Amino acid sequence: QVQLVESGGDLVQPGGSLRLSCVASGFTWDNSAIGWFRQAPGKEREGIGCFSGDDKSKFYSTALKGRFTISTDSAKNTVYLQIHNLESDDTGVYYCAVGKILFRRCVIDLPYYFDWGQGTQVTVSS
Repeated sequence: QVQLVESGGDLVQPGGSLRLSCVASGFTWDNSAIGWFRQAPGKEREGIGCFSGDDKSKFYSTALKGRFTISTDSAKNTVYLQIHNLESDDTGVYYCAVGKILFRRCVIDLPYYFDWGQGTQVTVSS
């Protein structure tokens, strides 16, 4: 059974940094994609970036200006999302998800993901 548990969300001031964690288990990492997504109030869920367990590559949304970094710790079954220079528009619920890889790579299109965590709240405010 796939289990995804996010943590690390918090109230932070603009300009601050945050590291979110996703403990992921119950699936084969080597042929799966793990993605990070977020959903702001009143907006659709959007992809931030992903990690391919096949070729170990990462892919990031070009719309999010390079402030996000994904890292992994396979010994802990954990995928991290580091967020730098937080802005008020970053406020929302952040999710990790497990999905399919495409030609050994990951994508951040929602239909490719089928198991989701419960999310962790990030609020950016002074």
